[in-house]
Amino acid sequence: MLKTLNNKGTFYTYSKNKNSYDQKMQTCIEETVYKLSINSTSVDRPGMLLGKIQSGKTRTFLGVMASAFDNAYDIVVILTKGTKALAQQTLERLKDEFKGLMNQDQDLLQIFDIMVFPNNLTRYELDQKLVFVVKKEIKNMARLHQAFFETYPELADKRILIIDDEADFASIGFTSKEERLEIKKIAGKIDEFRHRAPLCSFLQVTATPYSLYLQPEDVVTDTAVFKPIKPAFTTLVPIHDKYVGGDFYFQESENEDSVAYHLFEEVGDNELQVLKKPDRRTFKIEESIFSPKVVSLRNAIINFIVGGCIRRIQVREAGGIPKKYSFIIHTEQNKASHEWQEDIIFAIKDKLSEECKEDTALFYRLIDEAYQNLSTSIQMLDSYLPSLDVIVEEVSEALNRDFIMITKVNSEKDVNELLDDSGQLKLRTPLNIFIGGQILDRGITIGNLIGFYYGRRPKTFQQDTVLQHSRMYGARSIEDLTVTRFYTTPDIYIIMKRIHEFDTALREAFERGNNDNGVIFIQKDLSNHIIPCSPNKILLANTTTLKPSTRLLPVGFELKAKTHTQKPVTAIESIITTYISDTGNLPEPFLMDLSDATKLLSKISETFADGHSWDASAFAASLEYMANLSSIPSRKGMVWVILRRNRDIAKYKKDGRLENSPDSYQEKGLARNLATDIPTLVLLRQNGTADGWNGHPFYWPVLVAPKQLQTVVFANNLFAD
Repeated sequence: MLKTLNNKGTFYTYSKNKNSYDQKMQTCIEETVYKLSINSTSVDRPGMLLGKIQSGKTRTFLGVMASAFDNAYDIVVILTKGTKALAQQTLERLKDEFKGLMNQDQDLLQIFDIMVFPNNLTRYELDQKLVFVVKKEIKNMARLHQAFFETYPELADKRILIIDDEADFASIGFTSKEERLEIKKIAGKIDEFRHRAPLCSFLQVTATPYSLYLQPEDVVTDTAVFKPIKPAFTTLVPIHDKYVGGDFYFQESENEDSVAYHLFEEVGDNELQVLKKPDRRTFKIEESIFSPKVVSLRNAIINFIVGGCIRRIQVREAGGIPKKYSFIIHTEQNKASHEWQEDIIFAIKDKLSEECKEDTALFYRLIDEAYQNLSTSIQMLDSYLPSLDVIVEEVSEALNRDFIMITKVNSEKDVNELLDDSGQLKLRTPLNIFIGGQILDRGITIGNLIGFYYGRRPKTFQQDTVLQHSRMYGARSIEDLTVTRFYTTPDIYIIMKRIHEFDTALREAFERGNNDNGVIFIQKDLSNHIIPCSPNKILLANTTTLKPSTRLLPVGFELKAKTHTQKPVTAIESIITTYISDTGNLPEPFLMDLSDATKLLSKISETFADGHSWDASAFAASLEYMANLSSIPSRKGMVWVILRRNRDIAKYKKDGRLENSPDSYQEKGLARNLATDIPTLVLLRQNGTADGWNGHPFYWPVLVAPKQLQTVVFANNLFAD
């Protein structure tokens, strides 16, 4: 055990100088190594390094490695996800990081891929610091055991640090039995290695706090509060100032004064069907430049070309060297679909080139549409915006000189051939379009990403999978973000937003409580009672995450015809009149019994047409749970109600987006102030005559969670074994 940490050793000093770690990063690294030295860690009770997707976790654990080498550790074993590409990227990153310590003069460190580890190392070499990159798969684990316990058994007696990179085990509850068996075998091999190497420490690196809440199979809980499995310790990776993640894409994007507001571009479900396979009855590829069947994909490609050209001009104007940019399309795992999508994108590019050479009106219109789309967000930053004529000239050059490369990436072989010397996906031309599936998901770094067309619809949206799909997260300049767009369907966007909220709530609870504050997981049983729910079983696409002062409301719904809405609206008003006699537009807030509030919500749901995304049952269950939290007997089972009449909010905002804030700023504040120990239900009686509605009155509900609420995850559906 170390009494004090050596922070001035050769390795850590080298790493600090090379990476210019700020004080927060140094504190994180040093704290991690110190805690590793004073704690017993294992697979079941690891040290934990908790970061965010693409937030610099690798950079952090490289610093941990360097400090560990200065503090009595001899060997580092890095466990990577089971792809050759990621193992190769990790290997190249390590060699680049420590190349100054591996030359002929220094000769302090050796780095190996375990699958090509030599069997003739000398004592001199074995006495150096050693690093092994090991894929988490059976053959790699077998080679690791062979190296340490057969070929060079003296290595097992050295001080070893195992770093489990991307340790996202949240999917264990959702994988097939065969996959679960494979995961258990690998975990067993890791644990066996740790037991046979007595001076071994274990550090997990993860961006998925959900994995901390998964309960071991042999633990039975009878409480609604699930506390995270306690690691031996946890350190949090500091987030750098250029990091862009879910907060920007799914929270900041609701602010109309932010660049983030312009990120999301809607894709129709029918378009995703067209992109699955050729079918000339619905889409002819020769019409790709004007067909409405692929309008979003076409706009995405042209926006990317125009956006990339704008950024290259801006950088040149500022005296810099223009960068190369990337775009990803990820909608299917099927390789045949990738080939079809490649054909469509080539057709769009080739036809756009033809229109450019012929100087047609269509070419100018398409470029102008993209220019107008992007200029809105560029001007918000007050950045230099080249004129349309300059952009047309730049795009023409990009097309004529073949600046645009389209690459299909659907196998490990494809990825390995595309990696550059640093292990990142190589950008060969100024504008690079990558088409692929799962192979692009995990850990592969793609630089300067300014366009992401996403349409994956897995049967069960797993948190770790969906977050890893979010390749648009990471270090992004605000200038690049002004031309960045994210294309997906409204349903997928809502699910991704829901999973982001879930992830954020767990992370906040974990950080705030230092592992002591649990998260409540609940569901409704067959008798309609709210009961505890195991986190292992929830389907993340069907969750409702509640935090203090959270707002829940339906958005984008359709209304039934007057003959079907008139009766439930009358029933709603009958319930209300039993509580207040004020018929004005702004009556005072009042308390309502939960049973009546639940009936009222049921009547509201009757006015909505089928096919809307609002989960009325989850909304009602959330209300029921929160209304029973108060410690004051007279308020238990009660709900604050704010009623507003004679409203006429349109379904869509002026920019064409769905209205998601029908309550005023003042009403939001009043609702939050009232919701201390019980929730507030805001009822907005709409006249229904504004644009987008059918001309008949309806009620638009907004539910505000109480301030005293502990984080709650309501599982609408569960995963079946």
